[in-house]
Amino acid sequence: MFKKIFRQDENEINSEISAELPLPSHVAIIMDGNGRWAKKRFLPRVAGHREGMQVVKRMTRYANSLGVDVLTLYAFSTENWKRPNDEVDFLMKLPGEFFDTFIPELMQENVRVNVMGYKEELPQHTLDAVERAIEATKGNTGLVLNFALNYGARAEIVTATQAAMRELLDAGLTANDLTEECLEKHLMSAGLSDPDLLIRTSGELRLSNFMLWQLAYSEFYFTETHWPDFREDDFKQAVVEYQNRSRRFGGL
Repeated sequence: MFKKIFRQDENEINSEISAELPLPSHVAIIMDGNGRWAKKRFLPRVAGHREGMQVVKRMTRYANSLGVDVLTLYAFSTENWKRPNDEVDFLMKLPGEFFDTFIPELMQENVRVNVMGYKEELPQHTLDAVERAIEATKGNTGLVLNFALNYGARAEIVTATQAAMRELLDAGLTANDLTEECLEKHLMSAGLSDPDLLIRTSGELRLSNFMLWQLAYSEFYFTETHWPDFREDDFKQAVVEYQNRSRRFGGL
């Protein structure tokens, strides 16, 4: 009885995406479990990251085929610099490998690449790969593939607040004039809608400093599946559950 109050029984949820119900326009994913996936297979952690990169390609294709407008992927946090140097070095090389092999397909699929995060702190070779992808796809009008790279939500909010306050002071205004709209236009996600659906893989039930402002009214979907094992059916199930929830945004 109580289970049905908070979450529909899986047997009551149609396993197919409904054409009659709205799709999430913006899907954000915390791609977790690469290291655990590799450990289970007695492989180095970097093997999990490489396999995870292939899943990014598959999920980009699938999200685009569904008609999702924005797919945001948490690729590297500001806290991830604390990891071992060899793992960080590998992660910083992945964008070059990813974009150099995937840009032709992104062009064919009309996908536009966007990156939010503190890009100026990235190694030059990583930044060059990111900027090449952004430049090559800037004219595309389909899915926005938005990578959160060297991103942290608390730092983003502080940075946005500082920028908003400078703008107010320059206009002769005060802190009392600060509004949500004024702050939002200085967030790294400015120009993108807030996520409708957040997916986190690998069984963790936390946000890990990801889009804390933007996720205020998002629907959350958690799965035990490690990111390298995440497939189209997993994505579909998250969308189906989203479609079977009632979004009231504080109303009745």
